[in-house]
Amino acid sequence: MSMVLSKISDSIASHKLFEAHDVVVVALSGGADSVALLCALVKLGYHCVAAHCNFHLRGEESMRDCLHAQSIAAALGVECHTTDFDVKGYMQEHGVSVEMACRELRYEWFEQLRAEVGAAAIAVAHHRDDNIETFFLNLLRGTGIAGLSGMSPRNGYIVRPMLNCTREEIEGFLTEQNLTFVTDSTNLENDFSRNRLRNIVLPSLYDQFPNAADAIEATISMLQDNEAIYRQKIGEARESYVTSNDEVVTIALDRLIANEQRAATILFELLRPFKFNATQARDMISASETSGKSFIAPRHIAIINRHSLIIRRNDNEESQSEYTIDLSGDIFSPIRLTVKSMIKPDGDMSTSTDTILLDASVLADNPTFTLRKWRKGDRFAPFGMRGTKKLSDVFSDAKLSLFEKSQMWLLTRNDVILWIVGLRASRHFPVTDSTTSVLKITYIP
Repeated sequence: MSMVLSKISDSIASHKLFEAHDVVVVALSGGADSVALLCALVKLGYHCVAAHCNFHLRGEESMRDCLHAQSIAAALGVECHTTDFDVKGYMQEHGVSVEMACRELRYEWFEQLRAEVGAAAIAVAHHRDDNIETFFLNLLRGTGIAGLSGMSPRNGYIVRPMLNCTREEIEGFLTEQNLTFVTDSTNLENDFSRNRLRNIVLPSLYDQFPNAADAIEATISMLQDNEAIYRQKIGEARESYVTSNDEVVTIALDRLIANEQRAATILFELLRPFKFNATQARDMISASETSGKSFIAPRHIAIINRHSLIIRRNDNEESQSEYTIDLSGDIFSPIRLTVKSMIKPDGDMSTSTDTILLDASVLADNPTFTLRKWRKGDRFAPFGMRGTKKLSDVFSDAKLSLFEKSQMWLLTRNDVILWIVGLRASRHFPVTDSTTSVLKITYIP
């Protein structure tokens, strides 16, 4: 068995991506990676259905890719489904970038096809080099453990059986199988950050440090384990030390300090929904025996009482629940936001839960922006996901109490939610490689 077949087989088994009798939808662009994945899965005996998206963005080259995907599927004896998309129309309707439009369209169609054919999974052809590029892109933007953990073998029905295969191994496998592939001409251009990494930065790095790819792959694997342990630990801490009702949240400081070596760090994570900062978390630990000591956040007050931290809504807050705002300058009510318009820089574009970056087209056509509280029935389009979710489900996923939910502010554009302030950004008006101007909005506690 070839190395690629062996690695893919091992990945499917170790991550339980699908079973021998399952139908698998394989995303087939016609490029080297997707052709290799389809061929490998067929060779391993899986029942595959190929799926090709024609976005019609590259003229004759798009038609060439479609015809090649169909011919490869036919040569491998695989049923091939194709679909055509009006990307520009979707962009105008949904206010998203080309990149986001293509992503949303293809994954929505893949899911429809999966349901139609009764498939257990949708296999995509991301490989080790893609994962390393993602690691560096996130590192250069500024990120935490989650951003450095790379892509996972499974995300819902989406599976990635080739994450342990290199681009060199994949192209060698195609030569062995006497299979041809097409190349997207835009991959050879260095106008985009990923392409510059792929074509310039990483080759230079590997030239100076020949074993760098192996070391980075090992680091990503360790960070994935670390991130899972970290999130599990915070969840366990929340279960152990936090109680709440609709009016107050109580954190058992005495038990937290007695049991946890990194008590201040854990406390800070538990306090994230209330916008207390890391310095305040450390001060709370130091003052844990000082009953009556209070700490102020933008919309909350925390009081130490008999070795516990009592958090409640600040009684002095305004009762108004919706404000029309002007994004041409800083906002000071009901919360403080700084707003900065700028040319998209080549360097650092890092964000945090307190900062959102939007394509400047968000200001087009004189829209109405508001800051408001959530309403029953609100839906949200999370960044990095297709479709929408009930806002109440987003809050539940974040394990917010009713009390905490009542404190959240939403930034909206024509009543479409752009940002759950301090928690999560939507996928509307994202900054992409084609963005030229950026609107940076920062929440100031």
